[in-house]
Amino acid sequence: MTFRPISISLSPNTEKDDILLAFKLIFRPWLWKTVGGETVGGFTSDSLVSSEVKPPMIRPIIELEEKFKEYLNIKNSISFNSGRSALMAILNSLGLDQGAEILLQVFTCNAVVNPILWLGFKPIYVDCDEKTFNIDVEDLKKKITSKSKVIIIQHTFGLPADINEILKICQENNLILIEDCAHSLGATYHDKKVGTFGKVAFFSFSRDKVISSVYGGMVMTNDDELAKKIKEYQEKIGYPSYLWIKQQLLHPIFMSWLILPTYRIFGKYLLILFQWLHILSKAVHWKEKRGRKPCYFPKRLPNALAILALNQFKKLEKFNKYRQEIANFYYNELKGTNFGLPPASEQIYLRFTIKHPKAHEIIKKAWQKNILIGDWYTTPIAPHDTKPFKMQYLPGSCPKAEKLAKETLNLPTHINISKDDAQKIVDFLKLYGS
Repeated sequence: MTFRPISISLSPNTEKDDILLAFKLIFRPWLWKTVGGETVGGFTSDSLVSSEVKPPMIRPIIELEEKFKEYLNIKNSISFNSGRSALMAILNSLGLDQGAEILLQVFTCNAVVNPILWLGFKPIYVDCDEKTFNIDVEDLKKKITSKSKVIIIQHTFGLPADINEILKICQENNLILIEDCAHSLGATYHDKKVGTFGKVAFFSFSRDKVISSVYGGMVMTNDDELAKKIKEYQEKIGYPSYLWIKQQLLHPIFMSWLILPTYRIFGKYLLILFQWLHILSKAVHWKEKRGRKPCYFPKRLPNALAILALNQFKKLEKFNKYRQEIANFYYNELKGTNFGLPPASEQIYLRFTIKHPKAHEIIKKAWQKNILIGDWYTTPIAPHDTKPFKMQYLPGSCPKAEKLAKETLNLPTHINISKDDAQKIVDFLKLYGS
């Protein structure tokens, strides 16, 4: 019996160098928010991990923004402390009238809906496609009105949406396209990276995303005028508190050294306790489940989390290559079983999402055996205890998404899932999913 679970979440990307980096930053609070001028005295992610003092370099926040611009070949990048803050900055800077309609798919998280509500706009929910988990183009066409101003497309689980068709719809209806790339950093559509098709895109590097710095987000756009407004917004909102930053730095340390190694006996209760005592933060605040805004949104990306994100960013290609290898293993092993497999395409497999009529039952049985397979999403707007009426969602209005919420489960693909772990998951699924 092992106490450490096979897990899909709980900071899955964290490796030894990430933990060491967070640990060293705990003792350097002068680096947490920002530093004067454009340089840091040699304190980069590499120097902190290796304990070498290198010559001054561009400060981490600017360096991270520059690396995103280079990677995506986009002119402008502006960092924030979360994808929510990034989306708020975008919507605030588009010059929309109060009450403007924002089209978005369900089978998503309240983190996408809330910025719309917080700024006084109206979310219009579009159903999703049952094969791709992305926005249903036909339902989208039906829900466009004279008040529709923006479409937010989500590349769900790293699978690109039908961008060409959606761009055509945007042109025909004079709609602004925002790409939600929270799941899809590194994914391509017709050999072009997602995040480069719309007027603007945003990324997230929160704890369970493609790269993880516990919290973090980035806006990308080629529109210089829009970028100027978003930058002005960023400069006004300031940084999160030192307490909040400390919570994020402690997260990978406590997870890796204390909570996960003892998870099956008392680690999961320690996690609940630490969150209750505000030693660690939650991924989703209870206020967000009721449409209310926590005080730490919107905020700028603090320097400490930029350092963590930079260390993860340099491993992006390794991470995504490994995700593909694990996904190929699942495809080969689950072929011919009762599980519905995701489409094989230009995706990065943030999670390998499969379908089964008894999905929730399988998830519960797996958890009992310390295999924490994923439940994104068990409701049309996650997490499951989000209040639909607070999100202005009418149950029954998106039947495909509601059906998917009952029959999908996710398998881990992250760098810390070994081939042996993947084999154990497959063996479990073949035994209980037949």
